[in-house]
Amino acid sequence: MKRQALLIAVWVGLVLSACKTTTATQPWRVYDLERQEVLSSARVIPRLLAARVVLVGEHHNNSAHHHAQLKVIQALHNAGHPIAIGLEMFRRDSQDALNQWVAGQINAVQFRPVYLDNWNFDWELYGPIFSYAQKNNVPMVGLNVSRKITAQVAYHGFASLDESQRGMLEGITCNVTADYRDFIRRAHGAHGHGKMNFDHFCEAQLVWDTAMAVHAVDFLQRHPDTILVILAGSGHVRKLGIPSQLEKQGAWSYAVLLPETEGVFDAQTVSSKDADFILLNE
Repeated sequence: MKRQALLIAVWVGLVLSACKTTTATQPWRVYDLERQEVLSSARVIPRLLAARVVLVGEHHNNSAHHHAQLKVIQALHNAGHPIAIGLEMFRRDSQDALNQWVAGQINAVQFRPVYLDNWNFDWELYGPIFSYAQKNNVPMVGLNVSRKITAQVAYHGFASLDESQRGMLEGITCNVTADYRDFIRRAHGAHGHGKMNFDHFCEAQLVWDTAMAVHAVDFLQRHPDTILVILAGSGHVRKLGIPSQLEKQGAWSYAVLLPETEGVFDAQTVSSKDADFILLNE
């Protein structure tokens, strides 16, 4: 009888330990680009909670970057403040499927075709984030527009869109400034733009950045007590990307975190003009 009680106690302990692992956040660190000092997560979380938008960058195929994004999401959620996850990876017209996923109305097998219709990077890279959102009822928000539209702009320019296509871009304009053109050259130089006209490539990126900002603001206005954590490519989350477009939509406070990537995102290669923090590798 005592042995059975002991086994039950051990089993309960293991279950509770596993639950704690999935809900608790391990300490992590950032480099504060303005103050030029390393901060613990305990010190940076209050500053993130003071923002309406927290933008966390990624290289899409880097699993460490997605792990870092999940740590930020967990920390903000565990702080007890309402949050939602904004996704570059999903179009706005897929919002119903995202709602069904978070509500547990569809499983991973049913959801995967929807995911692949929106994004072409491995589900395994993003699965832990999506699973966390579902298990903890954290809303997920599609921020993007059709890839067909951005591809057409990239190859043929914004002027090539017909009236029906522009009707899908309510509130989205495309005025590429010299500063934005220089920013795109720096931020996306590694991607290249192939045989595209560079100005058209800039227009496509601006449509992308502006759409995500406009759709983010629409969500924030409808959910005034919620912090929106935006997950997007690091080129988009830099301050001259989505944050700049957020500023044009009103006085929305934000914080930008870039994942540490040697020679690309570190204290020597980016400054407070690009981001607020670098998420340090552990």
